[in-house]
Amino acid sequence: MNELDAIVDSAKTSFVEAATPVDLENAKARFLGKAGRITELMKGMAALSVEEKKSRGAAINVAKQAIEAALNERRQALAEAELQAQLQAEALDVTLPGRARGNGGLHPVSLTMERIEAIFGSMGFEVAQGPEIEADWFNFTALNTPEDHPARSMHDTFYVEGGSEKAPNLLRTHTSPVQVRHALQHVKQHRALIEAGLPMPEIRVICPGRTYRVDSDATHSPMFHQCEGLWIGENVSFKDLKFVFTDLCRTFFERDDLVLRFRPSFFPFTEPSAEIDIQFQSGPLAGRWLEVAGSGQVHPNVVRNMGLDPEKHIGFAFGMGLDRFTMLRYGVNDLRLFFDGDIRFLSQFR
Repeated sequence: MNELDAIVDSAKTSFVEAATPVDLENAKARFLGKAGRITELMKGMAALSVEEKKSRGAAINVAKQAIEAALNERRQALAEAELQAQLQAEALDVTLPGRARGNGGLHPVSLTMERIEAIFGSMGFEVAQGPEIEADWFNFTALNTPEDHPARSMHDTFYVEGGSEKAPNLLRTHTSPVQVRHALQHVKQHRALIEAGLPMPEIRVICPGRTYRVDSDATHSPMFHQCEGLWIGENVSFKDLKFVFTDLCRTFFERDDLVLRFRPSFFPFTEPSAEIDIQFQSGPLAGRWLEVAGSGQVHPNVVRNMGLDPEKHIGFAFGMGLDRFTMLRYGVNDLRLFFDGDIRFLSQFR
């Protein structure tokens, strides 16, 4: 066996003994690297004659090609072995039943919103929507909120870019602005009847949606859901408010024994005003008064801002927290659970 054959055999043996790709590359360097044995033989050809270079060079190239073929063969073998090991480790039993994809469902607050919309729909109320980035005039001024009211301050309201210093834009703090927008559109639509002194169709609308305030704890969130309601006509009284809201609560909670209390309060946009409390007669909350909404007769200034005559048109408005209604209906005591995105919690409402 000549020197080149011995080198080829030695390379093949080294390649076979290489257990990993790293070992194989190290073995390659000993034969084909810059300081490898084949490379050294090529460098030694400088002292040979032209004829000797031809024959010696050809023999070295044959040996080099044999070593490269053995290297590629071992590379392929190691790659196949690695693939087989991976397949073995990740083997699947195709006879096992597949994993079923769970059915989705509406968020509990969305379920509450749909339920309330259906209840009010049965009483003839429309559903109106409005922008969440609102103008100061619609959010505060049109609702008779004075300029020095705490709700206008930075620590209670999220102001956003746009508008001007005197008329800034903000994330709406309630959905009451939608009442004003809807009423103005309603008046515009029926302007001819109003100018002719004929009765205008009543405004009967609810405004559910997201609202924003700087507040966060177990019962408050910076983003929360409200539903405002408005009923304006020529003979709408506080009695109608009590009937409508009582019917809503008893239908929503499916409790005929539910008791409501209208407690005197103050809101800039209603006069007189009342907080609405409910009391369950049985269950874990039995006997406790729970505040669920604010309400009252629409203030004459707000009626004027809606484009109506407060001497002729009268009505009531209310605002309730949909998140709180959801908490009471499902027995949830921490508002943050609704917004954490924990599928284990939300899947209970599918």
